[in-house]
Amino acid sequence: MRVAAFFDMDKTLLRCNSGALWARYLRRRGEISLYETVRAFVWILQYKFALLDFESVTRRLAADMKGQPEVELAEKCRQWVGEELVPQVFPTARERIARHRQDGHVVAMLSSSSPYVAEPLAHELALDAVLCTRLEVQAGKFTGRVLPPVCFGAGKVTWAEQFAVEHDIDLEQSWFYTDSYSDLPMLRRVGRQVAVNPDPRLRRFARRAGWTLEDW
Repeated sequence: MRVAAFFDMDKTLLRCNSGALWARYLRRRGEISLYETVRAFVWILQYKFALLDFESVTRRLAADMKGQPEVELAEKCRQWVGEELVPQVFPTARERIARHRQDGHVVAMLSSSSPYVAEPLAHELALDAVLCTRLEVQAGKFTGRVLPPVCFGAGKVTWAEQFAVEHDIDLEQSWFYTDSYSDLPMLRRVGRQVAVNPDPRLRRFARRAGWTLEDW
């Protein structure tokens, strides 16, 4: 069987929270109101302290996108990722990806983000796969629904297990890199856990569990 290295995106591959950068970007372009901007940052703060109902928020945002053309969002995100997200990649993240590739491991991003952000970044980093939250599209337009499960918490395990079956990957011998306590289900599912720039709850848990702790 093969071995994989899974990487979370925000605060793991990236120095930043991509949602915060995206909200600022949309506000600068006049595409969201001040209220929507503040709401986004409230959600981000709730997420930081593990108080956010992520699935509910994701479904709400998807519903707001109903009827919008997929191609427009994809192109806007592609340009934004190149301009604002790529410079946020940790140099250590690039080095670690390169090391896993040299060792013959499958390297994948495992993120709650959408493919419109995750896939351009993964292309820049030459990753093998992207496992992320997917939105339903029909006739080139968003339906307002999310394809279950949302790639968050236990949902990440579902996506990773399906990927492992399809690609003959042994999760017990694989790595997962993340900063977030919300990723505990996936950290417990793999055999090699790396808490990168961990939030306080994950740092405490990782120390007790004897997992690897790294600050990039």
